[in-house]
Amino acid sequence: MAAQLLQVLTFAFIGFCLILIVEGLIYALFPDRMKALLTRMVDVPVNTLRSGGLIAAVGGLGLLWLLRL
Repeated sequence: MAAQLLQVLTFAFIGFCLILIVEGLIYALFPDRMKALLTRMVDVPVNTLRSGGLIAAVGGLGLLWLLRL
């Protein structure tokens, strides 16, 4: 039981680290484009942002589920 918990926590930590790497690279390689994107996001309706985030989260969860099989 403890070994499974450790495996899940390790997997989650690796995922978090990958997110930081990708986010960091995007800001390091395209800082001007990211600033422009963030200023345009102010005009996007909240429900659209929420829907996009939910779709991305469910899609990511689905991909993780497929990879664990």
